[in-house]
Amino acid sequence: MFLDIKVPSFNATLMGIVRGVADYYGLTYSDAQLYGLSGHAFMINIHDSLCASGPYCWKRQPFYDALLNTGIRMDEGQFIDSNITQNERNKIEASLISRLDRGELCGFVNLEYQLITGYDETGFITTQPWTGIDYPPGHLAFSSWQEFGKEIHVNFFTFDKTEPAPEKTAIIAGLRFARDQADRASACSEAKYHTGPGAFDTWITAVEAGHGDGHGNRWNGMVWAECRQFAARYCHELADKYPETASLADGIRFGYQIIADNLLKVSDKKLDAAAKIRLLREAKLHEQDCLDQMDHFIEALS
Repeated sequence: MFLDIKVPSFNATLMGIVRGVADYYGLTYSDAQLYGLSGHAFMINIHDSLCASGPYCWKRQPFYDALLNTGIRMDEGQFIDSNITQNERNKIEASLISRLDRGELCGFVNLEYQLITGYDETGFITTQPWTGIDYPPGHLAFSSWQEFGKEIHVNFFTFDKTEPAPEKTAIIAGLRFARDQADRASACSEAKYHTGPGAFDTWITAVEAGHGDGHGNRWNGMVWAECRQFAARYCHELADKYPETASLADGIRFGYQIIADNLLKVSDKKLDAAAKIRLLREAKLHEQDCLDQMDHFIEALS
């Protein structure tokens, strides 16, 4: 059994599978719209030690709530670790096979976010996030799940098509997601992780502590730069769609583009710590300014 699903090579692999689901369901949003309407364009999450897990370890329910407005319902199953029994594995596999047989979508996150596109006699066939890179594996063996390695840290997901919300309702919900993850630390962040403008302070402190030349710095820089790049594109699209708000949208777009450029530079391992700190401080100022302007933008759209 195989479903015709493809995912783009986004750094934010969560958004890669969302793009694949949207295409499968015939939803014609641009990439920037999917990032913006779901709120992921405005997300940032930094661990105290600048761990590469920042893009993955956050409370996703507010994201699912915003995504629902696009017509995609994404439900997250219980977290599974290495203590899972064989009987429990068998039940999960049977449930996934049943969905696939009905043409319904499912996926998981272990190392990266992947969709399950079908199965053969040996196991599930899965999407791989990046073209030309054989990682993570494009297969999950029945029973053993050997591709997960000795340690299992997995959530399975299901996806269903629903009725999209009215356009402005969806737009405002995505923008309010941005405000919420910035203003309420508990909305999306877990222990030792930080969202919103405060995440830039955490990032600066980690660079000062010597974590600025590691994989965590590089990967956080690449993922969150991509998000802010799509935030800028989204604001550009909103300015075209709602000319009466163009000046506000363009102002926010300008700020997010600077943040995107700065974070991409910060991701460079060769850049010295002092330069990274200067770029991060500038990015934080623009982040706060964008959020402040967003209040006026939401009011104008309303």
